[in-house]
Amino acid sequence: MSIAQLVLTIIVVITSLFLICVVLLQSGKSTGVAGALSGSSDTFLSNHKKNTWDARLARITKWISFVFMAAVLVLNLI
Repeated sequence: MSIAQLVLTIIVVITSLFLICVVLLQSGKSTGVAGALSGSSDTFLSNHKKNTWDARLARITKWISFVFMAAVLVLNLI
C-alpha cells in the first residue's frame, strides 16, 4: 500500500464517521399531517431557515459527502 492510498483511506474513514455523526444530528424534515394541513410554510422560521442549525448541518453534510465521494473515487482509481 502506497502513501497516497494510506492517506486517502484515512480521509475516507474520517469523513465517513463525520458524515454519520452529522446526519444523525439533523432533525427530521417531515412535519406530518398537521404541518400539511395548517400551512406552516408562512411562519417566520420558514422564511429564515438559512440561519438555523439544521441549515448549517445540511450544508456541512453536502460538503463532507462531496469530499467523501471524491476521496473514494480517487482511491478507486489509484
